Amino acid sequence: MLEIRGLEAGYGDVPVLSGVTLAVGAGEIVALLGPNGAGKSTLLNCVAGLVRPPRRGRWAGTIRWDSQDLRALDAHLIVQRGVALVPEGRRLFGGMSVQENLELGAFAPRAWAGRRAALERVYTLFPVLAERRRTAVQALSGGQQQMVAVGRALMASPRLLMLDEPSLGLAPRLVAAILEALVAINRDGVAVFLVEQNVPSALSLAHRGYLLEGGRIVGEGSGAGLMANEHVRRAYLGPLAVRR
Repeated sequence: MLEIRGLEAGYGDVPVLSGVTLAVGAGEIVALLGPNGAGKSTLLNCVAGLVRPPRRGRWAGTIRWDSQDLRALDAHLIVQRGVALVPEGRRLFGGMSVQENLELGAFAPRAWAGRRAALERVYTLFPVLAERRRTAVQALSGGQQQMVAVGRALMASPRLLMLDEPSLGLAPRLVAAILEALVAINRDGVAVFLVEQNVPSALSLAHRGYLLEGGRIVGEGSGAGLMANEHVRRAYLGPLAVRR
């Protein structure tokens, strides 16, 4: 589905990604791990069309979705082709209701036609949102707002759902609820590309994962294999995990 090869990208003349190659297959959950500043958000934003090549000069490498080069498309056209992003920080409209925020995710004609079924799907995944559908988003808890952000992306009827730090700042109980929802979404046939600071949780549900450090892919493997990897355990799980 998604294939990135030799991607070099950044902001203006400032390079961030250097020769990144990875793939997300149909029906997979793939985790992208790395320290702050490694380029994880930049990579997701490149795929989503939010970081574009500079007017002068060109990126190297390719981003292909179903054999089409996404770099030639604007962000809204990428969404229409089945790729949706849940950005870090949620970026919701606080004064609007839960349902109004959700419906904004169905702006594409194909998604708008199926918005009622999509709303029911979201409310089944997150029953608390159904209860608070008329509530202004700014009155919700952080965890409930994150559910709205995930639900808004689902309203676009994606085949690939990308998430940037969905558990950031949430209580453990709410983190578990979000991750359980991702498993259910994946069971429905949606591929998931996940940037997540909670490494044990991410690798426990991921089929595969990549390590991004300094803008480069420095490792990859199955979720279980990366969990057992000494570098991963030392760098991301701490000294107690290394000693076990």
